[in-house]
Amino acid sequence: MEFLKVATNDFVKVITINHQPANALSQAVLKELSSVLREAENDSNTRVVLLHGEGRFFCAGADIKEFTTLESADDYAQLAKFGQELMEYIETYPKPVIAAIHGAALGGGLELAMSCHIRLVSEKAKLGLPELQLGIIPGFAGTQRLPRYVGTGRAAQMMLTSEPISGVEATEVGLANYAYPEESLLDEATKLAAKIALKSPISVKYTLQLLQHSKPASYYEGVEKEAELFGQVFGSQDAKEGIAAFVEKRAPKFIGE
Repeated sequence: MEFLKVATNDFVKVITINHQPANALSQAVLKELSSVLREAENDSNTRVVLLHGEGRFFCAGADIKEFTTLESADDYAQLAKFGQELMEYIETYPKPVIAAIHGAALGGGLELAMSCHIRLVSEKAKLGLPELQLGIIPGFAGTQRLPRYVGTGRAAQMMLTSEPISGVEATEVGLANYAYPEESLLDEATKLAAKIALKSPISVKYTLQLLQHSKPASYYEGVEKEAELFGQVFGSQDAKEGIAAFVEKRAPKFIGE
């Protein structure tokens, strides 16, 4: 693994994203994560997966510079579908996946966290979907999962303003389970993972399956439309300006085209 650190202790597989400086979700990171999870799915020594980030961030989002290497709307739509499929795989994973979120979980980072079964956060963590700030839209099912956790109104505000919320606020609105001081977050997440690992793997698997039946079927139509529009928005001048401004570290000037 080039961008992940992986260790297994007491039936808990700890996956650490290590793509510095911000643990951005490049296609290479996504592929490594998919590979590790598929291997762990069939590993009897893995009963729980704990996901977190190395350094200052959980994951500050997608690799924006990588966007500049894609050429067509279909290329961007395919990237969105690849990310969506991985997030769906995690959400329907037969073993519990816990996200321990510190620092920033933005854009693709929050979309990754929302696909996990349990989210623990540091009190000062920042969680948000700031894609509109770049003139684009969320593409890894963020437009569909965020409203499920925080409601349509709150989700609209978070996405349309691009403003993140704190870890404490995330627990208050239902986006995270618990908030801890950053220095104790990983210890608390490890304790929770160890507690779940003691349960019957069969009953845990069936419980996770049943939880999927509580979610609306319209989600699948929503992510299909999200991928289509994700591809289309990258053909706009605003998207080109937003990404260029991000790379050049300046404020974007959008023209609505």
